[in-house]
Amino acid sequence: MTSSDADFRLLTEAREWAAQDPDPETSASLLELVRLVEDGSPAARQELEDSFRGTLQFGTAGLRAALGPGPNRMNRAVVRRAAAGLADFLARAVAEASPGTRPRAVVGYDARYNSDIFAAETAAIFTAAGIETFLMPAALPTPLLAYAVRALQCDCGVMVTASHNPPQDNGYKVYLGRHAVRDSGNGAQIVAPYDSEIAARINAVGPLETIALAPGGWTVLDGSVTAGYQQATAALALPEYFPARDLRIVLTPMHGVGGETALAVLNAAGFTDVTLVAEQAQPDPDFPTVSFPNPEEPGALDLALETAERLDADIVIANDPDADRAAVAAKDPDTGAWRMLRGDEVGALLGAHVAARLAAAGGDAGSGSALGGSSHGAFANSIVSSRLLSRIAAAAGYAHEETLTGFKWISRVPGLLYGYEEALGYCVAPELVKDKDGISAAVLIAELAAAAKADGKTVFDTLDELYLQHGLHASDQLSIRVADLGLLDAMMNRLRVSPPESFGSSAVEVFTDLAEGTDKLPPTDGLLYLTRDLTRVIIRPSGTEPKLKCYLEVIHHVGSAAELPEARQAVRAALDEVLRDVSEALGL
Repeated sequence: MTSSDADFRLLTEAREWAAQDPDPETSASLLELVRLVEDGSPAARQELEDSFRGTLQFGTAGLRAALGPGPNRMNRAVVRRAAAGLADFLARAVAEASPGTRPRAVVGYDARYNSDIFAAETAAIFTAAGIETFLMPAALPTPLLAYAVRALQCDCGVMVTASHNPPQDNGYKVYLGRHAVRDSGNGAQIVAPYDSEIAARINAVGPLETIALAPGGWTVLDGSVTAGYQQATAALALPEYFPARDLRIVLTPMHGVGGETALAVLNAAGFTDVTLVAEQAQPDPDFPTVSFPNPEEPGALDLALETAERLDADIVIANDPDADRAAVAAKDPDTGAWRMLRGDEVGALLGAHVAARLAAAGGDAGSGSALGGSSHGAFANSIVSSRLLSRIAAAAGYAHEETLTGFKWISRVPGLLYGYEEALGYCVAPELVKDKDGISAAVLIAELAAAAKADGKTVFDTLDELYLQHGLHASDQLSIRVADLGLLDAMMNRLRVSPPESFGSSAVEVFTDLAEGTDKLPPTDGLLYLTRDLTRVIIRPSGTEPKLKCYLEVIHHVGSAAELPEARQAVRAALDEVLRDVSEALGL
């Protein structure tokens, strides 16, 4: 095909899309893009090519992409087809599992651009397809939608959100429940084979104009589901065992939808000295005070830390924009400076606190609601998270499991009591929310921090106690962003063909190609290296971004508190050496 033929085909496809686009704004922007291409704009051509470079694929993360016209963007046309295909899947799945039962679904949304529109049209399409549909009453946190799936005994939940992605993005996250799920994931995000089954039904949807939208008939929920979530989440606090509430908290929802809910829950749990970061308190889809609305990104917590310093706060808690993640910052007593704790540090603190709660309540704290399990339950974390939780669980007498990355896997661990992943995701109440939840995590973070303060300690002191008991576990990451996804395959192939023989002067003793699967893990694209001194390196492509991610962990055993300063320097030097070796192995 010649260049002129390709141009003609691209422009024709764009005009045809604009003609059937139900959104006049994206239709008009697409026609303007066509005009600019015809006028010879290279930037417009590149944008148009990318917008029509295939169809946005539905996977285990649902859909997520930049807003805009075309099949490779998030827009009303793409969402309508996704909703229609999902409705078809639900009808078939529920009919097979429970003949004669009407499917039920609940739809939620955040405050990003078009989230409310995508949610309303999903409700209209579900209703037209015969699904009993509930629509959340306002822009609310993702954990509240996940809670509603189980509370309302639904077969499906849809959350329109792009979580902590940039402002120009939006997404479509799917949970399955009741009759639509055939495994232990009732109320959890989808995994294979559900993703491919739903994708097949989406691909089978006919022309856009054949998708019916009901003019009404769905139920807009009142405040009872929100109130139920808030009451149950606040009740996670156990004042009879951990009565301390003297804690000055600075809270930021980072321009997202979690502020009002998180503040209400913390207050109801007895933490009343909570200050919202004023500049970030209200939902704003432009996220004006942060370059990237992710608590992990450099600078994202600057306003919160400034507020904490001014108020002489004890702790900072930050939720990402849809409030399914939580970040923690505190003043490090060694340096006197505020710093954000790594996800693995918070994961260990919460794990130890959950174990302490269980012990205090006789092994069954909040069974069925607060912790959702018995003394025979399990702790879990993703394979790229620290190994410290496994030591904490073993010492407390609980089972521990490693899973693939993502809460769609963690939440499926049988008898789960607590699970986390290093990317600031924590599941402290799996019977309430079968997913990560930054608000319920905030309650337990506040509880453990207040308990430490009452004992004259900080959360860093509590961490040191864990290190003295189980060894100083130190982790770091290296992320390599690429413009061409083919480079990720090339780097992974290089490592498979020529695997490194050592990291940090310690010989590799175990090399596992995770793509082949293990006796405990299904196949995934990743490589795991374990050296003689227990240094661990895991390298994998990101599932949501064009990145290669490298996860490093070293373990240093410490005999006494006096040895900790020197041990910290030793593990930092060891991590730096491993980072250099990883970069060299990748050819950087």
